[in-house]
Amino acid sequence: MEIWIGSLFEGAQQASGAVAVIDVFRAFTTAAVVLANGASRIIMVGSVEEAMKLRDDGVGPVCIGEVGGRTPPGFDFGNSPFELSDIDFAGKAVIQRTSAGTQGIVAARHAQGLYAASFVTASATAAALLAQRSDRISLVAMGREAKVRTDEDELCALHLRNLLEGRPGNSAATREVILAGSDVLRFEDPTRPELHPRDVDIALDIDRYDFAIRVTSEDGLLVARREQAGGV
Repeated sequence: MEIWIGSLFEGAQQASGAVAVIDVFRAFTTAAVVLANGASRIIMVGSVEEAMKLRDDGVGPVCIGEVGGRTPPGFDFGNSPFELSDIDFAGKAVIQRTSAGTQGIVAARHAQGLYAASFVTASATAAALLAQRSDRISLVAMGREAKVRTDEDELCALHLRNLLEGRPGNSAATREVILAGSDVLRFEDPTRPELHPRDVDIALDIDRYDFAIRVTSEDGLLVARREQAGGV
């Protein structure tokens, strides 16, 4: 089994086999929170316009996400896992657009099995990737706006590689390295209220959830659902 690690939008385009697209701060941490809070599915899209049209067409009642970190006009919620942690999404289809994570999902056209990954679903994602029994596993760290590498996504890819190769990794050390970096400082900037400090706490709560986020193509849409151990 080959494990390949790529980065940014180009990495998503090149990924093949069983693929995990990684966005820790914050898209796929938020997606996990939404699914844990009862959403039936998440439709992942590349543009604000597509998200709002799908909502208008009745595909789903809720649009979440961001452009430049901020909630787009007309969206129901932004991209903060903390702010969404108390929202009941029971039975709802949610439409998500972000600047990195969902762009990677849309770009990963060569994936035979596709997952939206972050630290909160790390072990479940690794198990799901292995269950695909692919000769190649691709891990794609999306970075900031799919253009700039970030510590949290690159380290999540390395953590997943450790798990895939049968090593436990070091969750505490991984968190400390990320917290020592510059990217978390954005979440303490009073001029960026959309970046809540508690987003970091949730995003670095490794294995917070026991499910992976599987993305499949359904009627031309990229639809994400919970996948429990064993593919249930």
